[in-house]
Amino acid sequence: MDALAGLLEGPRARGAFMIRACFDPPWSIRIEDRAPLSLMAMARGEAWVRPDGAEPFLLRPGDVAVARGPDAYVCADDPATAPRALILPGGACATPDGRSLDGAMDLGVRTWGDNPDGSVVMLIGTYQMRGEINGRLLDALPPMLALTADQWRSPLMPMLAEEMVRDAPGQEVVLDRLLDLLIIQVLRAWFSRPEAAAPAWYRALGDPVVGPVLRLLQDDPAHPWTVASLAAEAGVSRAALARRFSAMVGEPPMTYLTGWRLALAADLLRDGDHTIAAIARQVGYGSAFALSSAFKREYGVSPADHRAAS
Repeated sequence: MDALAGLLEGPRARGAFMIRACFDPPWSIRIEDRAPLSLMAMARGEAWVRPDGAEPFLLRPGDVAVARGPDAYVCADDPATAPRALILPGGACATPDGRSLDGAMDLGVRTWGDNPDGSVVMLIGTYQMRGEINGRLLDALPPMLALTADQWRSPLMPMLAEEMVRDAPGQEVVLDRLLDLLIIQVLRAWFSRPEAAAPAWYRALGDPVVGPVLRLLQDDPAHPWTVASLAAEAGVSRAALARRFSAMVGEPPMTYLTGWRLALAADLLRDGDHTIAAIARQVGYGSAFALSSAFKREYGVSPADHRAAS
């Protein structure tokens, strides 16, 4: 499981939320839902996105934007249009003066707004889950990023737009997977750009030696890896692997593995009801005691306390 896949794992699969937002001008929506990650894709018309404390930018058909919470932002027909609705945590909707709008703007199957045939149509997908693994990716993103239609290409947007208005068996699974694929394509396109300043571990995934080693550590963290066994898999000497890995990733292979194992453990503690001993085995520790000791050194609390606070 690499970091892009890790972003989409766990309870997030049940916590994704998708709508087709349809409007006629004038319109303005302020988003204060604090979602860890939201994708906005323009299917028809234009929309201005105005992040708090930043300059507004225009989205045209085929353009996408990704917002990394918790900062608020406004989507509108014009930057000067005052918000007429607020999107709050948990998907609640209210007027700016606090009156509930829940249900008032529902227009049909996964469609929301003021006109189902509006001149503006946005596809919006929101990921509600944040954990230690996907935090490694989210922390590398700016609060708001945008790609124009000529900066990325995807055949998925028309398919997603078509699927969203259906109401068929298994539809939620189809939409979840399409959204997953779309966000991965967008993030790949973003990290390929010089201004993205992709994190070292992401750039290292493309290295012919370090990339395969990173994937081994991520895909099978419970394996008793050593620098020697990783070097053998990579076809290089231990010293060469250690130097190259540290130079590209910023830390030695075993240090990276420890951090990955403990991040996985933190997410498993938050997400499920497995015992600490079972989680220890799953992430490569021989006992609950060994995991607890390492976990407390990394996070400052015991696994039990981490679970209780989640």
